[in-house]
Amino acid sequence: MSINQSEIKSVSDDLRYLKLLSRNFPNIATASTEIINLEAILNLPKGTEHFLADLHGEYEAFQHVLRNASGTIKRKVKEIFNDSLGSREQKELCTLIYYPELKLELVKEEIDNDDDMRDWYFITINRLVKVCRNVSSKYTRSKVHKALPFDFSYIIQELLHESTSDPNKQGYVDVIVRTIISTCRADDFIVAMCNLIQQLTIDLLHILGDVYDRGPSPDKIMDILCTFHNYDIQWGNHDILWMGAAAGNDCCIANVIRIAMRYGNQAVLEDGYGINLLPLATFAIDHYADDPCKPFLPKVGDTAKDSMSKAKHLIAQMHKAISIVQFKLEAETIKRRPDFDMADRLLLDKVDFDRNVIVIDGKEYEMTDTNFPTVDPKDPFRLTEDERTLVKKLHNSFVDSEKLRKHMDAMFRNGCIFNVVNGNLLYHASIPLNADGTLKDVAIQGCKYHGKSLLKKVGALIREAYFGADDGSDNSFAMDYVWYLWCGKDSPAFDKDKMATFERYFIKDKATHKETKGYYYTLRDSEEVCDRILDEFGVQGQFRHIINGHVPVKTIKGENPIKANGKMMVIDGGFSKAYQPETGIAGYTLVYHSRGFQLVQHEPFTSITKAVREGQDIKSTIQLVEMTNRRMMVKDTDIGHELELQIKDLQQLLVAYRLGIIKERAWRPITNKQ
Repeated sequence: MSINQSEIKSVSDDLRYLKLLSRNFPNIATASTEIINLEAILNLPKGTEHFLADLHGEYEAFQHVLRNASGTIKRKVKEIFNDSLGSREQKELCTLIYYPELKLELVKEEIDNDDDMRDWYFITINRLVKVCRNVSSKYTRSKVHKALPFDFSYIIQELLHESTSDPNKQGYVDVIVRTIISTCRADDFIVAMCNLIQQLTIDLLHILGDVYDRGPSPDKIMDILCTFHNYDIQWGNHDILWMGAAAGNDCCIANVIRIAMRYGNQAVLEDGYGINLLPLATFAIDHYADDPCKPFLPKVGDTAKDSMSKAKHLIAQMHKAISIVQFKLEAETIKRRPDFDMADRLLLDKVDFDRNVIVIDGKEYEMTDTNFPTVDPKDPFRLTEDERTLVKKLHNSFVDSEKLRKHMDAMFRNGCIFNVVNGNLLYHASIPLNADGTLKDVAIQGCKYHGKSLLKKVGALIREAYFGADDGSDNSFAMDYVWYLWCGKDSPAFDKDKMATFERYFIKDKATHKETKGYYYTLRDSEEVCDRILDEFGVQGQFRHIINGHVPVKTIKGENPIKANGKMMVIDGGFSKAYQPETGIAGYTLVYHSRGFQLVQHEPFTSITKAVREGQDIKSTIQLVEMTNRRMMVKDTDIGHELELQIKDLQQLLVAYRLGIIKERAWRPITNKQ
């Protein structure tokens, strides 16, 4: 290999780094082997990315979409077995892959003969091996090995890499499978294989915000994510609200509890996170005993209404009590932070309690309710002593919750306010814009930020609120700003002129309930505007996109999730049951595999029981968004670019070895012995 002068200079300039690199690759042989390995990886197909947004606590639907990879597993099963299995057998196999433990129980109910059961095991294991071989084919053996369950690692490797078309190996493979069955390990092996197939089908999961609120089980979603192999989260306004609550922001805490009461999800707080709501219940009974609180009855389905019929009045009382506390706490923040420009949200002092009206901007509106036993008309924003005590107890309960801390730590460890991955800009809601489509300057602590700098500043403030300032200084502004991000008009996670919570509860005229969206939501259909945003974030490539959620796409009214000539994809289609009457569907998900993008439109999920017993999958419609004329490889991805840089560094190391600038050493395996 000839070495030119520029390579020699490059080695000299990077000598310190190359010496560090030589610790891992101490000679020409090890460095060359790694280059060969990395070059091979670059030419594997790109891994599949799975995009979900606005989960809103809908655990069962989320779990099913995650298990079936938005139809990807069904598609692969069809490709493999279309000529050998009928549609019913394919459906049975898919159901087993999605829910192995539950499906095995059902199979055992239906097959009571031992010989028949052994035959079922043998056939099923061989089919699962074929599926696993297919989904693992785009990864290196090393990556597959790391994903293997410890108990069956060796066995699965043998089954995946031995060809059954070779007569000399067929008997070997058959003996392995029959021995798994004879040693009573078939159930455990099948569960392990199904879980491995699920894991290998999706290389990277993107959650585009709003895991929390409305639905019944965001805590269970977070439990899954805490153990998921590879994912990231772009924080949504509801997630930020919970992050603020976990950090101890009392406004955020009050909002979290109010929303839980509104949707009858107090179990999330009490059972999921160990939040003690007894002080709130006691306070509500003491102060709202004679109040029917009808506007505050929980919004729940018919089944839940029956189950909570006795408790719903207490929930309504608790809902109203925490709402009034919330308005008072928010008033303290608004007065403390005039730069938030939220004085229009101070409404309790505008109420005429004698005439049952509220005066806003000189106009009178009829109130639906003015029974505010804890509000002093002379000082309406002052918390009573009982309210102060209540706030303190709730505050302590939130900040002391170990489960909440664990889930929020996962949010921070795997999350951010935006991300750029493989030519796609990911964020939850919006980028604040001016009326002409230019990036809007937003003032924070006397400095102006827009676009990327705004989101980076916002992300830093969220982290400061939760972890404290790096230099140990006061982080009270960051704590207040986390609440602003939930409902402030210049918040990129919200971007509306107001959050009309008070008006929806207490004012009859629905015109006051309207929340006007920022310019972003009307201008995002413009390809020019999307290109401006993509340029701002440095997103390169011929095929680049913005992918987000936040505002449900009203498919029922003909709205299209693909905007700006394909530059933007909005995938909030109504995972939350509360939004499904408006959207007409039960959510969009996006799959980005080596051949391009597929948008998947889902119908409502029925139940796990029906999925297992009747093989009912979510009915999904797949729309081809953008398919490439050649298969994308790892070298076309961000990871590929990183690997190319590593190859370049290793090639420099080879030059250093060949010139004798760095001396080769014998390679010795690292041990823990001193």
